[in-house]
Amino acid sequence: MLPSWRQRGGCWRCSSRCSGPGPGPRAVLAVGKGGRSVIRAVGQGGQRGRLRAWSRCRQEGDVPEEQRCTVERTDGSVSLELFLQRYGRLRGEGGGGPGLGGCSAPSDRRDPPGRSALRQVRLLPARHPPRGHRQLGECREEPPVPLCWVGAVGSGVGRFSFALQAFQALCTRQKLLAAYGERPVRLSTANTYSYRKVDVPFQEYVEQLLKPQDPAALGSDTLYFFGDNNFTEWGSLFQHYVPPPFRIPGTSAAYSFGIAGSGSGVPFHWHGPGYSEVIFGRKRWFLYPPDKTPHFHPNETTLAWLQHTYPTLPPEEQPLECTIRPGEVLYFPDRWWHATLNLDTSVFISTFLG
Repeated sequence: MLPSWRQRGGCWRCSSRCSGPGPGPRAVLAVGKGGRSVIRAVGQGGQRGRLRAWSRCRQEGDVPEEQRCTVERTDGSVSLELFLQRYGRLRGEGGGGPGLGGCSAPSDRRDPPGRSALRQVRLLPARHPPRGHRQLGECREEPPVPLCWVGAVGSGVGRFSFALQAFQALCTRQKLLAAYGERPVRLSTANTYSYRKVDVPFQEYVEQLLKPQDPAALGSDTLYFFGDNNFTEWGSLFQHYVPPPFRIPGTSAAYSFGIAGSGSGVPFHWHGPGYSEVIFGRKRWFLYPPDKTPHFHPNETTLAWLQHTYPTLPPEEQPLECTIRPGEVLYFPDRWWHATLNLDTSVFISTFLG
């Protein structure tokens, strides 16, 4: 069953027309030709075009979520010390105390203000436990693994924190077009090495290029808005974003903001550690550890890989998987292979720890 529309943050393409009751024609579900369910307008004639756009976006989420989330999940009670020990090590770091991969006893390090000084993560049984991983919080000398927070990290107020809602309000289609519509954005081709860059006005991208992914298209023919942000022009938006509070010693944070259609995504690649958060929509993740290179073609889209390669993988070659929604944050460790797939038209931001 798909999550509720509120759990997706509403529909970015159509704003309130998809996120709940509002102005416009009343819609009823009917059976069309061939037994297919269709949405039809009742009253307020002349608005069928508007309703068609509304119904198309409501049905965008055709790509399914994973059957079971296999990424470790926590409700946000993980301490800074445990995060650094278990998840936040850079590849190649060995023992040496908290933050460097050691399994030493808890130190006198204080947690950030407002954080509980818990030394253990609470497991969440609601979404299936990770496959083949040890108990969260158990200290061993093992490589770092991904982690998904349920509820905005550090908020302590559940999935929809005040900070997230405030940032969502700034990232609606209307607000972004009003603020940045005439400004150029740099698009990258959605293949592993992002060979080509194209500059277009943001409004042109939203109105003409922001579409569901064509399953037959190559990554080199698919343009994707993510990462190449002009910080001078987008800085006024980024200053309102509240990032996850944990930092890895010796790294600095850089933001990458993006908007993409359903079925779009970036195929397998790797880089340094960081966080990913969805503001609107849902994003499905596929992850492999650094020493396990996935089977993929660098010019194949993630959607094509999911349709053609994923079903043939034996259990021992399947990736870790997780779908994140608004209010959830995924941490990806240093040099882990990962591919992403937007299940809806999605607005998202990543914090890279370089």
